[in-house]
Amino acid sequence: MPDKQDETPAPGTARCPGESWDDLVRADSIGVPEFLKKESYEYLGSEPLATARYTSPDFFRQEVEKMWPNVWQFAAREEDMPDPGDVVVYENAGRSYLVTRQDDGSVRAFHNVCLHRGRKLRLESGYSKDFKCPFHGFTWNTNGSLKEIPCRWDFGHLTDEKMKLPEARVGRWGGYIFVCENNTGVSLEEYLAPLPEHFKRWKHEDCVTVIHVGKVIRANWKAVSEAFMEAWHSVVTHPQILPFTGDANTFYATWGDNVNLALTPFAVMSPHIDQSAHPQQWIVDEFLKYNGRAGGPDLKVQVPEGETARKAMAAANRKRYQDSTGHDHSHASDAELLDALVYNVFPNFAPWGGFMPNIVYRWRPWPDQDATLMEVRILQRIPPGQKKPRSVPMNLLREDQTWTAATELGTLANVFDQDMANLPYVQDGLKVSKTGQVNLGDYQEIRIRQFHRTLDKYLAAR
Repeated sequence: MPDKQDETPAPGTARCPGESWDDLVRADSIGVPEFLKKESYEYLGSEPLATARYTSPDFFRQEVEKMWPNVWQFAAREEDMPDPGDVVVYENAGRSYLVTRQDDGSVRAFHNVCLHRGRKLRLESGYSKDFKCPFHGFTWNTNGSLKEIPCRWDFGHLTDEKMKLPEARVGRWGGYIFVCENNTGVSLEEYLAPLPEHFKRWKHEDCVTVIHVGKVIRANWKAVSEAFMEAWHSVVTHPQILPFTGDANTFYATWGDNVNLALTPFAVMSPHIDQSAHPQQWIVDEFLKYNGRAGGPDLKVQVPEGETARKAMAAANRKRYQDSTGHDHSHASDAELLDALVYNVFPNFAPWGGFMPNIVYRWRPWPDQDATLMEVRILQRIPPGQKKPRSVPMNLLREDQTWTAATELGTLANVFDQDMANLPYVQDGLKVSKTGQVNLGDYQEIRIRQFHRTLDKYLAAR
């Protein structure tokens, strides 16, 4: 008889009992894309992380100096700035950029600093015919070239060439605009791989921002983003979604250094619930009540006799999304019409895949290691042939407001409030931890471990 040690699975190989992602793939009524079937998991060890990574001003300083200038950062959406002269002021980790639409439709990003006495040239996004410093009136064209120096007779030592605004690298993909301060390094396409290949099906370039909400959270930017890198906290933090969420049965994948994915199935019961205690119709009824992208209380879905809640809910979504957007969804799998297909791109960009209205997260330190600006966008597909509207402006909540104050988020706001109720206390706890350690699961928190491994590579670079 083998001893107990022989029965222990190898590190990183254990999985939650019950219905797996592979089981759902086999049962999908249309067929899941191949890239959502493939295992892409690498055991990265079980060592703890140091709490100082979240709390230390020195660690934060290293991030600012060694990591942020060298990564591609999601700065804007195309619909935020569709016309020549449109400017998005993108700020993060002590840097400020003027992301600017040029006359030829291209996009360039300039450092938002007057080269005379250092004042920021602009404080807000919007249209601009030029960049005029409000201090002394030094002015630049929107292509970064010098336009005017008041009292030019006193600045004979400053040539037009010397006074061009410093520029950051710009990359564009899928309706997203990225900036990178460092002008060397990999292209945006290489950095994002394999995400662009996957998103060819979901075409975020056909979408526009219809909801945009932000709020400052009193916790480290990594702690906030990591709250959205695993699903199994739902059993305690989001108990209302357990009737229709396979939280602990989430499928996790990582690719290289920068991209990872969590596939959390919906319209199935959590493995923490007695599967025999409830009918399939109960799953759908709870889904319609509490899932933030389910269509609201007016939507009625009946599960036919002998059918699963998952197939019934997917069929309803397939029809209503096709009717509302004019896009053909006959090829869309159940998974792509139901599930949380949450991608994460290092360090702070997380777009959802699938054919439902897509959520997009972004996290920025605001302004230091103890606070984060968290943003939530909802992208909606525009019917073919219809002109894309501009983005809605960000609804920046006050510190005393909860996410439910953003009524446009519907029931999603309740989920965010539950998450955010944890995070300030996470930050407080990390600061006073006696062990100085954060312990992670081998599988369910693999995305967090990959994230820190990548961060360490930047911090170790000379």
